[in-house]
Amino acid sequence: MVFLSYEEPLGAALVVITMFGSLQAAGVLIIFIRFRKTPLVKANNQNLSFLLLVSLLFCFLCSLFFIGHPNKVTCRLRQAVFGITFALSLSCVLAKTIIVVIAFSATKPNTHRKRWMGPQLTYMTVTLCTLVQVIICTAWITVSSPHPENNYNLQPGQIVIECNEGSTVAFWCMLGYMGLLGNICFVVAFLARNLPDIFNEAKYITFSMVIFVSVWFAFIPAYLSTKGKYMVAVEIFAIIMSSLGLLVCIFFPKGYIIILTPDINTKYYLCNNEQILKRR
Repeated sequence: MVFLSYEEPLGAALVVITMFGSLQAAGVLIIFIRFRKTPLVKANNQNLSFLLLVSLLFCFLCSLFFIGHPNKVTCRLRQAVFGITFALSLSCVLAKTIIVVIAFSATKPNTHRKRWMGPQLTYMTVTLCTLVQVIICTAWITVSSPHPENNYNLQPGQIVIECNEGSTVAFWCMLGYMGLLGNICFVVAFLARNLPDIFNEAKYITFSMVIFVSVWFAFIPAYLSTKGKYMVAVEIFAIIMSSLGLLVCIFFPKGYIIILTPDINTKYYLCNNEQILKRR
């Protein structure tokens, strides 16, 4: 019987990389909680940052559902958990980007956008964007649920145990919605990348979305050209790399400031640089 197991080198390597990424996400989350009262964390919507870090942690860990002997539970849950956790992450990124744009626009005279400032818009964006993916995955599991099956034709003389995804339409709808969220995040962040804010996240979000979209565009032909356990390995690799792209591009620059240059992470520095930016 052939499947991607924990014991073989490929499976073990993917597990090691997965755990490394999850530990990185957990470490950054601990740092942000420890320094939650500093200006840098507060300026970038700390609650949304915490939620994004938790969702990225689960994005890494969800790849473990794809390794090991396929069964009814793992086959049914792995794509749904993957799709929902990534939709939550991208929803948080989109909400962060929208807040940056609105925060800058609200400083202009005679603007009515100040009323949009607040947690309500953030929570509504995250909830609605994630809910769409929840509906897609719930309908998928209800109508045509993925299930394990034995493939006798893929490799002569061997039985390949794999997950039949049930509805391929639902699978590509889930990925397509992720791609839609990723592209919207990229466009909004790209337009906001030069806004005069000393802690502006938009430029970092733009880089992260470039990596995210590139990984998943490369994933499609690679996924379609592989079979069996290598198809599973390709999807796991895409999950890990896109999660790392979001984590590194969005949070590592802030972690660098918090840990290595704490003199920048002060209210005095923030206020002085805001005054300089306003004079430009």
